[in-house]
Parts: sequence; C-alpha cells; structure tokens
Amino acid sequence: MHVFLAGGTGAVGRLLLPLLLDAGHRVTAASRTGAGAERLRAAGATPVLLDVFDRAAVEAAVRAAAPEAVLHQLTALADYDLAANARIRREGTRNLVDAAKAAGVRRIVAQSIAWAYQGGPAPADETVPLDPGTAEPRATTVGSVGALEQAVAELPESVVLRYGMLYGPGTWYSPDGLMAERLGRGELATGPAVTSFLHVADAARAALAALEWPSGPVNVVDDEPAAATEWVPALAAALGRPAPTAVLTERQPWERGADNARARKEFGWQPLHASWRTGFAALGS
Repeated sequence: MHVFLAGGTGAVGRLLLPLLLDAGHRVTAASRTGAGAERLRAAGATPVLLDVFDRAAVEAAVRAAAPEAVLHQLTALADYDLAANARIRREGTRNLVDAAKAAGVRRIVAQSIAWAYQGGPAPADETVPLDPGTAEPRATTVGSVGALEQAVAELPESVVLRYGMLYGPGTWYSPDGLMAERLGRGELATGPAVTSFLHVADAARAALAALEWPSGPVNVVDDEPAAATEWVPALAAALGRPAPTAVLTERQPWERGADNARARKEFGWQPLHASWRTGFAALGS
C-alpha cells in the first residue's frame, strides 16, 4: 500500500522505512529538516519537508500524497524535552488526524507508551485504564498520551502501539544517550520500580505488522518486565559506566511494567530481542 510515514528520521522511523520498502509498500515520509528529507530520499522514500504544527501544511502534504495509511512515529525526545514531546502528541497528532480525515485516509498506526497505566501490583494489559490523575511531570506525559489515543481513534481503523521503554540506536538507552550520561554522573538509581523495555528494531517491526492488525491498543514490549535493581546495573555494565550506588526504596503504583500477551497470542508478534538482558549486552558491541 501507499503509506505516509510521519517521523521518518526518528529512532523508530529510520528503521521502519527500509522494512516498509522491503515489504513492497510505497512510502511518502516527512521530516522537519532539509537534511532529514534528503536522507529519506536517499533511503528510497518520497520526502516531504513538514512542520507538524502547521495545520495547513500538514493537510496539504497528506492530501497531495493521498496515502492508504498513516504511520505516526513523531516524537521530540532527543533533548529530553517532555513538554515539546507532549505538544507533538497533542497538536501534531490533531493536525495529522484531521489531515488524514480530509484526505479520506481510513487507517492510522500511532506510537504511544506502555507506562501510562493506572497503578497495580502486576504488569498491565490493555484492559487497564490510563492513569487520569498523577503528579507532574508525569501528568503532562499521560495527559498528552490520552489526547493522542483519543484523536487517532476518530479514524475508522486505528492501531495504537503502546511501546515499552525504547533502547538501542538513537534512543536514550544507547552508548551515547541520556542514560549513559546519567550513569556517568551517578544519577540513575536502582530500586523496585518495574519497567518494560523494547528494542527499537522490534518497535519498527511491530509498526510494519500493525498495518494489518485490527483497531485498538496493543502493548508492544519485551517478555521480561524488570525492577531497576536488575536492569540498572546491567545497563551500566553494558555501557561501561560505574555501577549505581543510589537506591530508591519505594515503587510508585504505576511503575508496574506491561504485558505483551495480546500481541503474542492474537497477532503472532514476538520480539527478536525477547529480553533486555541480551539486548543490553549487545549495546556496547
């Protein structure tokens, strides 16, 4: 099919584009910079230079492309700017959804997160509601995720990929990423908080597969939710950083991880990197 890829040069988008092309899809891909657009052209896509906050430009771009589906992989996480990322989820998604409607697009696949659930003792499945009331800065993130998911649900066919914490090239969890810097400064603590991870390559594979999945949210995470007492020292070892000494003794109720049973059992999806243990070990290689 013809796919409009929003966020084609991001951590997921840059891995997703070749998968789409190899699968025989035709891709129009958007970037906010000229350099990014040239990279998209070189990779085999039809590039579009686009400011996602410009409603008229987004509508014109999607209408001109006339795709059969939109893949929403827009983020603004390179500088750890949670407010900017929340704005993309709210305003950028709104513009993208409205443009898709105007162009008659029926299907959208959108990137969300798997740590916005209400609290509980065990990893959350997709029946657990999102957390409506929480303190800042989490409130900004969860609120924007809720707005994103509500907006994309306006299209006749919408799949929401609730990704685990992404690691690998181009993410915070890479040898030159934010977490390596925080480990080097002794800022990353161990403790009982549980996280579900996902290698960025598996995120791209899920986005490709989701072009054929039924509507609704899907947890896209690896098979092993883990407490920080386990994963933080492993990440430090993999990245060649000092072992952490700080310890947080309490787990917030929402720090519970996520369950990938639906993706596995209903859709036959399984991560190539089944556990962060082996995935982290390969980060420094």
